[in-house]
Amino acid sequence: MECRKEENLKNCPCTWEPCDKKGICCLCIKYHIANNELPACFFPPDIEKTYDRSIEKFIETWKNKNNL
Repeated sequence: MECRKEENLKNCPCTWEPCDKKGICCLCIKYHIANNELPACFFPPDIEKTYDRSIEKFIETWKNKNNL
């Protein structure tokens, strides 16, 4: 399967500029899962900018945003 890096970059919300995985979703997901995290695209922009990509932050964020 061919990587669609340029197409993916158009929608990638990651603001971490030195990231070498930006636009290469399969590598991004693999990297973050290995670090017990989730990629930037799982978070709203205000939370993504904190660079806290932890699973705990994901749960906290969406729990609060959905008033659960």
